[in-house]
Amino acid sequence: MNEQALTHHERLEAAANDRVKFGFWIYLMTDLLMFSVLFACYAVLHGNHVGSPAGRELFSLPLALKETLILLTSSFTCGIAMVAARRGNKNMTLFWFAITFILGLLFLKFELTEFRQFILEGHTLKTNAFLSSFFVLVGTHGLHITSGLLWMGTTMIFVMKRGLNSALVRKLSLLSLFWHFLDIVWIFIFTIVYLGAFA
Repeated sequence: MNEQALTHHERLEAAANDRVKFGFWIYLMTDLLMFSVLFACYAVLHGNHVGSPAGRELFSLPLALKETLILLTSSFTCGIAMVAARRGNKNMTLFWFAITFILGLLFLKFELTEFRQFILEGHTLKTNAFLSSFFVLVGTHGLHITSGLLWMGTTMIFVMKRGLNSALVRKLSLLSLFWHFLDIVWIFIFTIVYLGAFA
């Protein structure tokens, strides 16, 4: 009887997990749709730069490349952290997610530094359509990075206090999926916005 009850409980838990994963995939698809619209807006408006230099004069390709390498590395360390989490290695999970967190903060610092420099030079969201589309697209990605860091930090506190259980590993896997998604979005930003400006 206990075995049947346990099996029934496991089935209910598996069904709940499937619903959570499905819901999260729907969220990612809506996020993908939103970024697609922002990319389309940028593609249409990037040539309207009256009142400011074009992207070629504004953007620093070495800085954008540095940001890209940092984010790619953070995606790699996030993957290592998930391997450790699935093996039940709490210390290594915390270590690699801490590295991922630091790299995410570093990426955000460079992004905000770039924004600050543009604003100090008088190139703001209101200057023209090109800068409006740039700030909204890249800024939206930055907000997602910030959300990911808050999620990561909060989950790490739970891991430290409670250890690794199946529920936390599931949450970490969704976090990892979200982080990899942001990495892919940034690759498109780097290619379309930064490399595209120098093409």
